[in-house]
Amino acid sequence: MTARLPSLNGLRAFEAAARHLSFTVAAAELNVTQTAISHQIRRLEEELGIRLFVRQNRSLALTPEARDYLPGIRAAFNDLRLATDRLMRKENDRVLTVSTLASLAAKWLLPRLSTFQQAHPGVDVRITTSTSLVDFRRDDVDAAIRYGRGHWPGLRADWLMADELFPVCSPALLAGNKPLRCPEDLANHTLLHSSGGYDDDWRLWLTAAGLPSNISKQPGLSFDLILMTVQAAIDGIGVAMGRTSYVEADIAKGRLVVPFKIALPADAGFYLVSPETKAESAKLSAFRQWLIASVQGSPGIS
Repeated sequence: MTARLPSLNGLRAFEAAARHLSFTVAAAELNVTQTAISHQIRRLEEELGIRLFVRQNRSLALTPEARDYLPGIRAAFNDLRLATDRLMRKENDRVLTVSTLASLAAKWLLPRLSTFQQAHPGVDVRITTSTSLVDFRRDDVDAAIRYGRGHWPGLRADWLMADELFPVCSPALLAGNKPLRCPEDLANHTLLHSSGGYDDDWRLWLTAAGLPSNISKQPGLSFDLILMTVQAAIDGIGVAMGRTSYVEADIAKGRLVVPFKIALPADAGFYLVSPETKAESAKLSAFRQWLIASVQGSPGIS
């Protein structure tokens, strides 16, 4: 007949208390009270019918039976920790967490992601969105798609694509009563603005087009996310300043049109960024190769 195993909580309390020879330190390690440790040890001793600890002049000592019992208990807990670590490491090897901007995810990354999943069914891609920079030491993220100039110390940055700036609008707006044949006609239309790092896009483009930059200050609408700005343009509310990565799919499907031929090159671009210690993992290498190939196959705006 198989012997019944004693309480797991009691064994944990015994292993911690025996390791530290202190109920107080064991309680702090296990995040319980010293009284709880005492009760668990007492119950374990009752289950085993063996005394495990002896108090001697404010110190704690193991009985001979406890000294014989401890190595096996310690090895069992170590095996549990190793088995759990292997399990979690196997799970982590399958999951790839990528952080990016919500608008870029919705307008550019997610429509393409099914092709990666088809090519790599063993990798579970999880997309997390945030407007703030990822802290790879704190956040559970494998890689991020960042906008900038590619200089992030301690991180590997792989170039993906540059954005061009150019106005976009609905075909219905272009065919409406107010003309939109030349950039000067923008003075008669509602301009749609995006915050969160894109506040200056209209001014930059107007300056490049040789127009007064104060046109960008005329009454218009502003949105927190460029995703919302693009949607407002699709709905015919006004003219938005588009960026290639956010509008190329809508242009290709006819939901947006480019009224002018003037495009302003941006002085930065998108990078796939990852800690150097994770950069060569199998799952991230596969994602990087697919992402770069996907970018190279993207249509332009012209």
